[in-house]
Amino acid sequence: MNAAPDIRDYSVLILYNEPALGAGESEAGVLAEVAAIREALAGRGARARATGLRRLEDLALVLRDAPEPVVFNLVEGFPGRPEDANLVPAVCLAFGKGCTGNTTNGLTLGLDKGAAKAVLTQAGVPCPGGVIIAPGEPLSAGRLPAGRVIVKPLGTDASEGIEEDGVMDAAETARLEAAVRRLHAQFGQPVLVEPFVGERELNVSVIQDGGELRVLPIAEIDFSAFAAGKPRIVGYAAKWLPDSFEFNHTPRVIPAPLPEPVAERIRDCARRAWHACGMQDYGRVDFRLTNAGEPFILEVNPNPDIAPDAGFAAALTAAGIPFAAFVERMVLNAALRLQHRILPVLSSPQATGHRPQTSSPRPPAPPVTIRRTEAADRNAIMELVRATNFFREDEHPIAQEVLDESVAKGAEGHYQSFTALIGDQVAGWVCHGPIACTLGSFDVYWLAVHPATQGSGVGRKLMDFAETDIRRQGGRLVVVETAGKAVYDSTRAFYQRIGYHEAARLPEFYAPGDDKIIYLKRV
Repeated sequence: MNAAPDIRDYSVLILYNEPALGAGESEAGVLAEVAAIREALAGRGARARATGLRRLEDLALVLRDAPEPVVFNLVEGFPGRPEDANLVPAVCLAFGKGCTGNTTNGLTLGLDKGAAKAVLTQAGVPCPGGVIIAPGEPLSAGRLPAGRVIVKPLGTDASEGIEEDGVMDAAETARLEAAVRRLHAQFGQPVLVEPFVGERELNVSVIQDGGELRVLPIAEIDFSAFAAGKPRIVGYAAKWLPDSFEFNHTPRVIPAPLPEPVAERIRDCARRAWHACGMQDYGRVDFRLTNAGEPFILEVNPNPDIAPDAGFAAALTAAGIPFAAFVERMVLNAALRLQHRILPVLSSPQATGHRPQTSSPRPPAPPVTIRRTEAADRNAIMELVRATNFFREDEHPIAQEVLDESVAKGAEGHYQSFTALIGDQVAGWVCHGPIACTLGSFDVYWLAVHPATQGSGVGRKLMDFAETDIRRQGGRLVVVETAGKAVYDSTRAFYQRIGYHEAARLPEFYAPGDDKIIYLKRV
């Protein structure tokens, strides 16, 4: 097997927001993350330096002359403009830098609890309802949820604005209005009034390990020291105020004591939320659990605290993943994404007085190994099939059935299934077989490449491999079927680039407005 990419081949720029004078505890905590990342990278033999930003406008000046191809993004917000932090990944990409963590779209969605709820609800993932109240908007009793509710700012993270006083019965109209107006004044943004569901709180950390999505052991917050009637929440005090009762009486328990069917449902919801929100690299999904074992997602956090004393690091430990190994994996994820999408920095020496800028050096293309699919590949292959977002939910069981049969019967079976690996991580899958009642015609039933490695040549290598294997079996014609929807434009362009031509089109075969397109290639 080819060697995995080596982190020592890359230099890393650690970007963080410099805490403002008198900054709160959550903002100052970023310095602990910086120290931990620097130590982890040094331990792995990677070259790294750290640079703080006071505002988004400073980022272009830093990146313009930065030689590092990869940025480890720890920017969490800027004074008065916390949402500007969401733009850091897009700016890094524009300067030809690989960037760890979630994309600008993912970070923006994570900071907007209302938009995230809409996305999760559309994806069929259970989450509490609620209403959004803009500053100055009157409270309408007819819109409010019934029963116990919690009032929180719509667009903050790190539990800012989440307090014990924000939990009440919706019928307490005067108290509810006071809480809403207090948050309007404090944060200058809309407020979410949400049903207060369940008494148990769970955190599920998720990481993208190359081509595999890994759900780490579920953590539960232990509220057993809370007096009866005290809201069981992880508010700002529990996270950031060491002298508070909440901080000292909300230990986490990993793994959470849950029946396995409940735990698996929670893991499944976390995976679905990850894909629905378009996340990458790492994140955390927070749940409330009812006494009946029904999970509800509170939020999807695309930028959790990864300091060594935080819950995410505790989940890594529970999973047996050294913190330094996690840091290394995130850098390599960013480097692999970078290799197939580098945008040059354009600048005019006459306008700026600086030398013309070029993009950062392209990291070496990762070696790809292709071998017959093994049983151990099953979960990773199904994860990448889901992660592509090209296949409907009802198609996933069919892919799994084909995959299982190909593994069970191996070289003697109808379905010939092969796995592409980058290092030891599953990056792609192809499955082909002869078409009954034909002489030498073969169908490529499945081709899927993980989004993290799309554009790096994995799909072309898999198709080249399949065509070679088809020729070996006496095949003369390869058939590929795909859909006509706009979302498949890149798929159709890919097949045309590698020598396939459209031979037939069946109008509205898959659904109204969705044609079936058949491509052929002689081998």
